[in-house]
Amino acid sequence: MLFSKQTYITRRTVLRQRIEHGLVLIFGNNESPMNYPSNGYKFRQDSTFLYYFGLQRDGLVGVIDADSGDEWLIGDDIDIEDIVWFGSVDSVADMAAQTGALKSAPMSRLDSLVQDARDSGRQIHFLPPYRHDQMIQFMDLTGIHPRDQRAQASLRLVRAVIEQRIVKTPEEVAEIERACAIGYEMHTTAMRMCRPGVTEQEIAGRISGIASSRGCITSFPSILSMHGEIMHGYPSPQPLEAGRLMLCDCGAETNENYCSDNTRTTPINGRFDARQRDIYQIVVDAHDRAFEIARPDVKWWDVHFEAARVITEGLKALGLMKGNTDDALEAGAHAMFFPHGLGHAMGMDVHDMEGLGQIYVGFDDEVQPRLDQFGTNCLRFGRRLREGYVMTDEPGIYFIPALIDEWRASGHCADFLNFDAIETYKDFGGIRIEDDLLITADGCRYLGEKMIPYHIDEVEEFLAKR
Repeated sequence: MLFSKQTYITRRTVLRQRIEHGLVLIFGNNESPMNYPSNGYKFRQDSTFLYYFGLQRDGLVGVIDADSGDEWLIGDDIDIEDIVWFGSVDSVADMAAQTGALKSAPMSRLDSLVQDARDSGRQIHFLPPYRHDQMIQFMDLTGIHPRDQRAQASLRLVRAVIEQRIVKTPEEVAEIERACAIGYEMHTTAMRMCRPGVTEQEIAGRISGIASSRGCITSFPSILSMHGEIMHGYPSPQPLEAGRLMLCDCGAETNENYCSDNTRTTPINGRFDARQRDIYQIVVDAHDRAFEIARPDVKWWDVHFEAARVITEGLKALGLMKGNTDDALEAGAHAMFFPHGLGHAMGMDVHDMEGLGQIYVGFDDEVQPRLDQFGTNCLRFGRRLREGYVMTDEPGIYFIPALIDEWRASGHCADFLNFDAIETYKDFGGIRIEDDLLITADGCRYLGEKMIPYHIDEVEEFLAKR
């Protein structure tokens, strides 16, 4: 367990008080086979189960009775065959004691606990399942078909979990900083390797190996490509080409599953050409502007649109956009180049708690998503910031040929876009710069002891010394 027993006891107590009534079920994950039962992926515990119980073993379910205060750890002890192949592990009873004097019971007891609660007319609180084995188990417990489970999940529990997990304690921040240190090594390694002839897959494999060598994993499949205009451009066997840019978006996840997430865009020649320098500097300015204004009580929605404003003004200066900036932002013209949100919450999940429903993580009664506009509909977060939030700051500018062609053909936002000039950038690719922000009492700070180089002079100086 990463934190003290009391940490988990306190977390569960707060959750129980917020739920007030009913039976809460929090499923841990099971082993997941790659291609046959005994050949499994590296085990990854469910983040919410880990948050409240701190246990890394598979095949466990946490149960909290919000009325009586009773708590159970449900799971079966391993048998001798498992011990022969994988070694001994603590019993379920011992694990229950480690995480705070819970009752323990075999998995067969879960059915009667749920059935007793249902017979009494009590609500069963559960989170939206995302693994099919859990969906089947939950259908057996409740009769709710997997297609209906997300819709019938407890919104009260979803919101209670989000309100706890979204504010990071100092001990959680320290773990994220450890992930950032690994991420720094991954990114600077990618930058050193970035040169003509080296393949995308070779670099991606090397940085994934750095995460593995620290006993952890990447926090998501690494994005590494000369086609930076593709949001999820996964590495190919293609060699890097002189004169182009390499976008690398990657991060580490520690043994205790806290994450980092950074992006850098590197000139493969070692120096930016004039056109690359112009676009890159706009992204730097948007990135740094977000850092300047992010603080408690500021809406992330406003931070996003301030970054979009910087991008719009910069592209107007280059002759790629035109017209009134406020009108262009209202129309969503900037999304031609910046089609995603400025950033997302981050913690034990790199897109923190996204499985619980992004609309609940990133928005609230005050700030609602705008789903009817391209680009704006991809904002993952908009609510007011609070001290302890961890956010990614990741503006970008992308030239997506198919999108350019579609908007030009339809005349979409033609009052704000100089399509003839944009046409000459269809071979450009894309640029993104991303860092992780901790919202502090009076502003914010970047996470990670050392910043990965990103200002133009810093990048070129770093590459000259590789």
